[in-house]
Amino acid sequence: MPIIKIDMLKGRTKEEIKEILEITYEVMLEAFQVPLGDKYQIVNQHDDFEMEILDTGLGVSRTQNVIVFTLITRPRTKKQKTNFYKNLSETLNSKLNIRKEDIMISLIENKDEDWSFFNGEAQFLNGSL
Repeated sequence: MPIIKIDMLKGRTKEEIKEILEITYEVMLEAFQVPLGDKYQIVNQHDDFEMEILDTGLGVSRTQNVIVFTLITRPRTKKQKTNFYKNLSETLNSKLNIRKEDIMISLIENKDEDWSFFNGEAQFLNGSL
């Protein structure tokens, strides 16, 4: 049930974007043990002047291939989070040659009452889910 927002600079192929989405989904399924079909992903592509992703003083250099992943999700354990960060970075690096330094991830936690999937109903609260 995490909703995954992915921000990147314009210029990637349709196939590469689809592969990024699929890798992210597979890693998320494994890390968070969510049901199959729990797939909510949004890609936003930006011109180069619309994204400035610096290093927070850590000495990391970024390239034009930088990707920012924002997940809005139920609370997860520290182990689940660190496994997700590590596995996503490693898989994107090994399968698509995306530098680990170009991958930034942020999780935003919310609760069951913060979700309505359709019809203006709170499916987690009314027993539908």
